[in-house]
Amino acid sequence: MKKTQRGVSTLLLVGLLVVVAIAAAGATAMLTNIFDRKQEAKVTTTRLVEVTQDTTDPAKWGVNWPKQYDSYLLTAQSTRTRFGGHGGSEALPEQKIERDPWLKKMFLGYAFSIDYRDRRGHAYMLKDQEETARLTKPQSGSCLHCHATVMPLYRELGGGDAAKGLEASYKFSYKDLNKKLHDMGHGHSVSCGDCHDAKTMQLIVTRPGFIQGIQKVANSDVETPFAPSIERWRAAGKAKPYDPNTDATRTEMRSFVCAQCHVEYYCSTQLPLTFPWGKGLKADQQEAYWNETKFPSGERFFDYKHAETGAPILKAQHPEFELWSQGVHARSGVSCADCHMPYQRDGATKVSDHWVRSPLLNINRACQTCHKQSEEEIKKRVDLIQQRNFDLLQRGGVAITALIDTINAAKKAGATPEQLNEALELQRKAQWRLDFIAAENSMGFHAPQEAAKVLGEAVDYARQGEVFVARLGIGVAKVAVASTPAAAPAPSPTTKKP
Repeated sequence: MKKTQRGVSTLLLVGLLVVVAIAAAGATAMLTNIFDRKQEAKVTTTRLVEVTQDTTDPAKWGVNWPKQYDSYLLTAQSTRTRFGGHGGSEALPEQKIERDPWLKKMFLGYAFSIDYRDRRGHAYMLKDQEETARLTKPQSGSCLHCHATVMPLYRELGGGDAAKGLEASYKFSYKDLNKKLHDMGHGHSVSCGDCHDAKTMQLIVTRPGFIQGIQKVANSDVETPFAPSIERWRAAGKAKPYDPNTDATRTEMRSFVCAQCHVEYYCSTQLPLTFPWGKGLKADQQEAYWNETKFPSGERFFDYKHAETGAPILKAQHPEFELWSQGVHARSGVSCADCHMPYQRDGATKVSDHWVRSPLLNINRACQTCHKQSEEEIKKRVDLIQQRNFDLLQRGGVAITALIDTINAAKKAGATPEQLNEALELQRKAQWRLDFIAAENSMGFHAPQEAAKVLGEAVDYARQGEVFVARLGIGVAKVAVASTPAAAPAPSPTTKKP
């Protein structure tokens, strides 16, 4: 009996020693792995080639930062959501003006009535601009500001001062300045040095247009919940001009680097490139800024005169930053990069995903870090917001078409420009608001209530214009005023976008 007990005890002891040995080996392996990962995390970059702010080829930066570069290359892929993205052939995106004819009618007299396509990824920013049929009409060199790696070119034009270079660029034709850019070896789409310091890799804003624009915002009295650093700068006494590169927080910079381009601006031949932010970022505040702006000739500012009605029209570009600034995400400290370039884990390192795309294509990392609902629920909420704004947008398209037709009928019946002046002003106001949301690339999601307000005002001003012409009693009998549809047909993921 005792021998049996001693045998069992020995067996248990051996088993215990084996378990302890396995546990010790496991703990050692785990600690070694943790140590290795910590060491890996410390060395995030091994510089194999030297880059500077004049290095505009992203492939050269990619040698040092391959993880970011690999994801940047994915911007060449076709991506699509229900209300946006590139859904056409791989040669060129689809034409918006063919899908929504009211856009073409709105832009008569402007190059966008010739060619206006869906957007593609950052990899195509310069290529698509160089191939657009809009270049059949004279275009300003200012247009390169947001589509190419222009900073070395600006520095050369300005004798080392990029702001002076920007100011000089509008005097060149697009064709001539683009050739100069390529001759200098900088013919690339937006690249790493446009947003990163070559020495430290810290985020920086480089575009002088944005720096001048955000200084206008800082010097105004509008509230800036999207940028608390501006409020602090004001409270500190404005001793020196607001400088986003030194005054803004890192979170703010994760939006500011995007706002260098995803904004409304004037880009033509009569004035240097201008961000209209002196009175604020809302649609009506920018409209007020443009209304007070004059050309060197003394004439009031306009982007073009409508080819049929003669109205002096304001053309919105792509005011994503401005609409975002009015939304709950901006007020909550959520940056553009948080949603469009969310962090991803790569081994022991955390990097921003440089495949800039819709958060709807990356809900897990882009949305669910904050929103704990299911992917399906998040998609439904976004879809509801976008569908409602899309319906309002299409109502606006019906209304602006009816106004233009009404004005044209009155002109044909003998109404003078003086008699129609109020209607032309209402066309300017309606088109500005309608285009502000049509040109913005979130279908209202960046600030749903603000977008709905802007679209509601667009419909109202267009209908006011119709009423004004009707009261003149000139030619109105020749026009059947279009009724507003209950709702536009909803697109589906398997059909062409609206």
